[in-house]
Amino acid sequence: MLATLAMVTVLAGCERAGAERASEPQLVARVNGMEISARQLRPGAAGVAQALDKVIDRELLVQKALERGLERDPQVAAEIDNARREVLAQAYIERTARAKAAPTREEVRAFYAENPALFAERRIYRVRALDVSANADMIDALRSQAATSADLDELAAWVKSRGVRAALSTQTQAAEQLPLAFLPALARMKPGELAVFATPLGASVIQLVFYEDAPLGIEQATPLIESFLTGRKRLALAQAEVKRLREAAKIEYVAQFKR
Repeated sequence: MLATLAMVTVLAGCERAGAERASEPQLVARVNGMEISARQLRPGAAGVAQALDKVIDRELLVQKALERGLERDPQVAAEIDNARREVLAQAYIERTARAKAAPTREEVRAFYAENPALFAERRIYRVRALDVSANADMIDALRSQAATSADLDELAAWVKSRGVRAALSTQTQAAEQLPLAFLPALARMKPGELAVFATPLGASVIQLVFYEDAPLGIEQATPLIESFLTGRKRLALAQAEVKRLREAAKIEYVAQFKR
């Protein structure tokens, strides 16, 4: 019995040591004696090797900055403090929203049913687009002209004749790659038809060339929907938490910032 307990104690100690080693940051390089761990890497499309080179370059520059005492420069110190506070604020929001942001199965299914153009009736569209820098009056004129134009080239010539900036392009995009506001009208359009959509910079005139049905079932769509709903919930929770904190805080505006 004592021998068994001793063995169990030794095994447990080994497991704890192994877990502690696993939790330790993996060392990937040393720069003038300063250790760089895998946690510092942010691999992108270029891969781990390039990410490591970037961290090494940054570390070399940081070491030189510290040698010169730049962290004591008032402007640099203020920027460091701002960055620290930004990270802390983001961490608080992430931790606060993490448990509450996961969507339920019912929410996922409801979103799937409410957006057939993205899922059950999803399409891949081939379109020609005329992006126009336009004010509200020009957008109204565009809509009137589009209703009588034979195709996008004719409408582009009309826009150009009025000295308005515009750019033509041809695109093949799945439904989820297009602005959500475009989809209901696109789903009703037939090849060759034109539609005018308001955009932040003016308007986009779309001519449908062709489309291909490419539906997504609920199983395929679930990860995409969960990701979208989680992001939306986190934003809403963050806004609600900031509002709650503001209402509970004592905030005093001074001088010209008084409200």
